[in-house]
Amino acid sequence: MDVQDVEITRHPSGSSGEYRAHVTSSKAVGRLTWVTRGDGARIAEHTLVPREIGGRGIAGLLVQAMVADAREQGFRIVPQCSYVAAKFDDHPEWADLLA
Repeated sequence: MDVQDVEITRHPSGSSGEYRAHVTSSKAVGRLTWVTRGDGARIAEHTLVPREIGGRGIAGLLVQAMVADAREQGFRIVPQCSYVAAKFDDHPEWADLLA
């Protein structure tokens, strides 16, 4: 699978939302859900990738989209989800985005 085969979309809804990964060859959708904390930080709650599209780096692309938005929009991230926390451990250059 090529990264070009994945489209990441953003779906904010008030103080919560999710990132969705749509794979060209599948109807399955990967998701990273979040809620906004009182101080404006976004709590990354869950990363969910169906088996049908798993093992292709989809979850990593979802986290990268959130990190890119945090840099662009100026919010910080609370990695409640263990996958997001592990990605932050793998990318010390993201440490300034931790809330």
